[in-house]
Amino acid sequence: MLRMNKKIAALLVSLLLITSIVFMLATATANTPTSTLNNYNGVAPKYVFMFIGDGMSYPQINSTEIFSGKNTFKDSKTPALRRLSFSNFPVAGACTTFDATSFCPDSASTATSYSTGYKTLSNVINMDVDKKVKYKTITEMIKEMGYKVGIVSSVSIDHATPAAYYAHQPSRGNYYEIAMEMANSTFDFFGGGGLISPKGKNNDQPDVVETAKKNGFKVVNTKEEILALNKDSGRVIAMNPVVDKDKALPYEIDRTDASLSLADFTRKAIEVLDNKNGFFLMVEGGKIDWACHANDAATAVNDTLAFEKAVNEAIFFYHKHPKETLIVVTGDHETGGLSIGFAATGYSTFYEKLNYQKKSYLEFDKFVADYKAKTNADQAKLEDILPEIKASFGLITSTDADAATRKDMVLTDYEVQLLKNAFKQTMIPSGNRKYTDGEVVLYGSYEPITVTLTHILNNKSGIGWSSYSHTGSPVPVFAMGLGQELFNGYYDNTDVFKKLKSILKIK
Repeated sequence: MLRMNKKIAALLVSLLLITSIVFMLATATANTPTSTLNNYNGVAPKYVFMFIGDGMSYPQINSTEIFSGKNTFKDSKTPALRRLSFSNFPVAGACTTFDATSFCPDSASTATSYSTGYKTLSNVINMDVDKKVKYKTITEMIKEMGYKVGIVSSVSIDHATPAAYYAHQPSRGNYYEIAMEMANSTFDFFGGGGLISPKGKNNDQPDVVETAKKNGFKVVNTKEEILALNKDSGRVIAMNPVVDKDKALPYEIDRTDASLSLADFTRKAIEVLDNKNGFFLMVEGGKIDWACHANDAATAVNDTLAFEKAVNEAIFFYHKHPKETLIVVTGDHETGGLSIGFAATGYSTFYEKLNYQKKSYLEFDKFVADYKAKTNADQAKLEDILPEIKASFGLITSTDADAATRKDMVLTDYEVQLLKNAFKQTMIPSGNRKYTDGEVVLYGSYEPITVTLTHILNNKSGIGWSSYSHTGSPVPVFAMGLGQELFNGYYDNTDVFKKLKSILKIK
């Protein structure tokens, strides 16, 4: 019996040792720096493109491919995707997005990770968690090596993601200070939206635009001036002639010929930056994120397609310089908790229904505001705006003349009641609305009638949302060109900086 007890004791000790070793190995693996995955021994690329789809993760990309597939292969009876150009890149990896304190980060902290290789707090741009140490960006490093540097965005060029490639601020809300860093930078091209606070919060500070001009920038803001830019234009700040209330480009679904596209700005940036020493160009599709915040799938999909067209400009350039170019395409985080599949549609999706939507939530909000300005609240009726709802979203009631031929777009009794409830809240001044907990979930911070319409259309299409904010999902990383192999695998967003640093031979 004693001998048996000793054997059992020995066995238990062995098992304990094995368990301890396995645990230590697992812990070591989890904490081991990934530097061995970030070492590049090849030739450094002369031209580097970094594309960031803000708020764009797997659901946004896949939804766009499903939507495009529906429009490309209209007669297909089986699911058919139209792959986006960058999802066909030879290398596809994935990275985590969490920041120093949250698994649901913001654009300031995630872009800081991409541009500097450091984690920081949400809201902070290229500074440490104590907001004292300024981190050097990859764009600053490569500028010192003789490369030209360009920053392009579909939102204001002082917004979080573009700012993370040239500014250092304790708050992303320091728009004036961020813009002044742009005006005082040595970079070569800034393009996209306008400036949120060009003369400071109280409109009493030195003008950012005038400062930029004094520092040698050519500042242009007409379509003709921007399209005329070329390699002889010098250092440029190009601001779109048409911007929304937040100084961003219009959503692609709303864009007219008066406005330039993200692809237009990307093409012009390439023309201005192209030189014998090479360049680094960061391009952000910023309004994918904004559309997803508003749970507007059709608008998000159209801006993702606009982002793809911008990437295509880099692909065209790559084919002219295949042995000198690297293109990296990724997102900074996911927004909205977008899901492909909805409870009421079971295992089916109907993305073709998104084609009924003709304007963004933002443009429909303008119609709503105009209606409210002209109508007394006690006389307002949902029936008044049904024609505009039909024109903008394709949704109709059972009494509509087209109900028999467009049965799939007829509102159910439940959906009509949702719209009536939302319309009632919309007619109350926003400052006087008192939401129940359920209404907070239904409307978030958006116009109740508008967000209810996008929800209904999305749900009929087989699309769901779980948030009005950012989520913690990983994002894909696509790469093509010199050093592409480093972007294989699953890693942290700070590793993207480390990989680029190694590929570019930055010491």
